[in-house]
Amino acid sequence: MLRRLYDWIMALAHTRQAVPALAVVAFAESSFFPIPPDAMIIPMVLAEPKRAWRIALVATAASVLGGLAGYAIGYYLQSFGQWVIGERNFEAFRDAYAHWGLWIILIKGLTPIPYKIVTIASGLTGFNLPVFVLASIVTRGARFFIVAGLLRFFGPPIRDFVERRLTLVTTVFVLLIVGGVIVTRYLV
Repeated sequence: MLRRLYDWIMALAHTRQAVPALAVVAFAESSFFPIPPDAMIIPMVLAEPKRAWRIALVATAASVLGGLAGYAIGYYLQSFGQWVIGERNFEAFRDAYAHWGLWIILIKGLTPIPYKIVTIASGLTGFNLPVFVLASIVTRGARFFIVAGLLRFFGPPIRDFVERRLTLVTTVFVLLIVGGVIVTRYLV
């Protein structure tokens, strides 16, 4: 099943539907969907290395727009946002986020931790919207352009490794996401 999904994404990368599909996934991941766009970026850049910068730009733009939707969810749906964040001492959380929010956005935006947690928390705490948008552009752009650049310039060996060890790569990727969610939910 995993091989079929990988082959499907690789085939999709050569079609006109690939970039819009990536935009939908990047938007959704920043607001409500737990799967990072890397699941599409990596095979798309490996399949079409010359389109790496366009792929990264689309992922960045859609992620930032999705981040605004996540911000709105946290801002306008306070009780839902508090449930998503899972914070019991909300006042302490709000104070900490006011102090460390920029660093939280910049650091977590570079990780495979679902970005929706950051976007909803930013809206929930009323974090400065222009600062949130600029930090999102910087951090999401850095992440997606670094991934795209590495794959563009070092793609063939990476593609061979991924294709030979697809189960291992997928397992590590999923463990990073689950670990990031656990760390965010219970330790931060």
